[in-house]
Amino acid sequence: MERNDTRAKLTQAGLNLIQQALSIYDKDLRLAVCNRRFQEMFDLPEALVTPGAAFEDTIRYLVTRGEYGPVEDEEDAVRTRVEQARAFQPHYMERTRANGRTISVEGSPLQQGGWVTVYTDITEIKAQEALLRTRSEELSDQLLTHAERLAQANRALGATNAALTEAKRELTEMEARTRLVTEMMPAHIAHVGHDLVYTYSNRRLSAVMPGSLSDIVGRPVPEALGAETFAKIEPGLGRALSGEPNVFEFTHDASGRRIRLALTPDRDAGGRVQGVYILSMDVTEETQARAALSQSAKRELAAQLTSGLAHDFANLLTIILGLQGRLERIEKLPADAADLARATLAAARRGGTLLDRIAAISGPREIHPAATDLAALLDELRIMAGPSLPEGIGLDILVAGALGPVLLDAGSLQDSLLNLVLNARDAIGSGVGRITLTVRPVRDTWIEISVADTGPGFSAAALDHGLDPFFTTKGGEGSGLGLSMVYDHTKLMGGSVKLANRPEGGARVMLRLPLRPVGPAPAAPLLVLLVEDTEEIRTDIREMLTAMGHNVIEAASVAEAEELVDLPGVDLVLSDISLPGGRTGVDFMQALAARDHPARRLLMTSLPPGDAMRARAGAVPILSKPFTAAELAAELATREAA
Repeated sequence: MERNDTRAKLTQAGLNLIQQALSIYDKDLRLAVCNRRFQEMFDLPEALVTPGAAFEDTIRYLVTRGEYGPVEDEEDAVRTRVEQARAFQPHYMERTRANGRTISVEGSPLQQGGWVTVYTDITEIKAQEALLRTRSEELSDQLLTHAERLAQANRALGATNAALTEAKRELTEMEARTRLVTEMMPAHIAHVGHDLVYTYSNRRLSAVMPGSLSDIVGRPVPEALGAETFAKIEPGLGRALSGEPNVFEFTHDASGRRIRLALTPDRDAGGRVQGVYILSMDVTEETQARAALSQSAKRELAAQLTSGLAHDFANLLTIILGLQGRLERIEKLPADAADLARATLAAARRGGTLLDRIAAISGPREIHPAATDLAALLDELRIMAGPSLPEGIGLDILVAGALGPVLLDAGSLQDSLLNLVLNARDAIGSGVGRITLTVRPVRDTWIEISVADTGPGFSAAALDHGLDPFFTTKGGEGSGLGLSMVYDHTKLMGGSVKLANRPEGGARVMLRLPLRPVGPAPAAPLLVLLVEDTEEIRTDIREMLTAMGHNVIEAASVAEAEELVDLPGVDLVLSDISLPGGRTGVDFMQALAARDHPARRLLMTSLPPGDAMRARAGAVPILSKPFTAAELAAELATREAA
């Protein structure tokens, strides 16, 4: 404050040294600042040169004193000058005051509203002009008149130049602020001309699309983005240059990121397209979440469509199995009939297996991401797959790049990879071959897992339909649900699946899963209120939490928990849903939310996903029992990061 006061005093002292009178009024026509010369020139009282003084009061004072000469209606004269001031238009004029002195008045509006006015006493200049006219009889009146007009025009031009200089300064500051704002945005903003050369960039291209150039102004778009990326956006640029705005998404191959591109034509005053404005945003996480949500919706629809059919089909299979079993047990049954009965039983059992697989695909299922050590998971996969591989088929597992613990549904991923390895084994057949499983990170966005084999590769039909449910190339030996289950698991985790043939022969299935490293543990341990009525379960969870470094206080009911929840420092309330005493964990969480308790809230339950009690929990996250310490740690880490 002292520093600001000193600066204000220095500014005022400087203004007082100016020989011209100066005043600045704000947009509300209140005095912001003036110098001593302003008060002296118009002999103003102290009240009218104090910041905040109304412009209208100053004009009324001057009109009353005859500053503007005789007027018929003083209030009308005041109102006219106030309305002119509100227009905030630049102006220059010269007038003779009541005391006989002549002044020039030049005013310039300010960007923030209001205006600055400079008053100059030009009495001596006018006197010199008059003297020149009387003493220079040899000069024509026309020449002197032109000289006077030229002098006045020069003074007006000087005022205009000052206004232009101020406007240029303000525009420069505005451009600097605009550039600062655009460079801070998490998106790339650019402009290209008709020749597809960048004329502007906020220098965020390499942040949105890693591997691209940063300094791109003056460069062609293909050079800045690369040929592959340019090929993906060239049709959109062409539409924008023809006057059609468009928005689309594409995958940036170099980084694996999903990019949303908005292209807007740049039109001149005549409507002609001069170029294209480009807005590029990284929507990878949004796309992953959208894909997972879409897959969940598909599964829910499939469950609704198949649940009734599966129920009736299961009843029919039960009847068939019963009848064929009785037929098979008949003594002295002809050999042909016994064979038919056994074949019918085998077909019915395959129908039961098919129903189980349909239920696995379409039934409700939750993803349980946990901190996963990929190296350990792949070692376990090698052990599980080894006995199923014939002697002539080898399995290579390669990990490229360092991968720490990541958030994954380890069970789903392991099932998917085992399925792919066994499919590769079947493709190779009885001959000699190799299966290669490769894991590598793609930038900081994806985990890419590739399973390749040396078999005959995918047929054209398999490449087109291999991920469709019930599509199989194994004839009667396959259900056609293996790859579709892999696809389903991967999409639920926000990833993607691609089928391809290798140039050197053989098939490749490539999974991409979101790369979500497990962050460090919270800097300080949490104080957790654990609410669980079963003592054995409460003991297990308490040991999990204390092993993570957290402190735990315990309650067996809502009543006990309410006595403890207001202890100082409670950071997290972890409660079972089903509790004794008539009040549930959901009721307890709703009561905490109603009074804005600062602790984070987390529920746990063994109720199935479709249970109505789980639906009542609303936005409170639910951890399904049984859960491991790793799953609990992952849930706490996710909430901490959020």
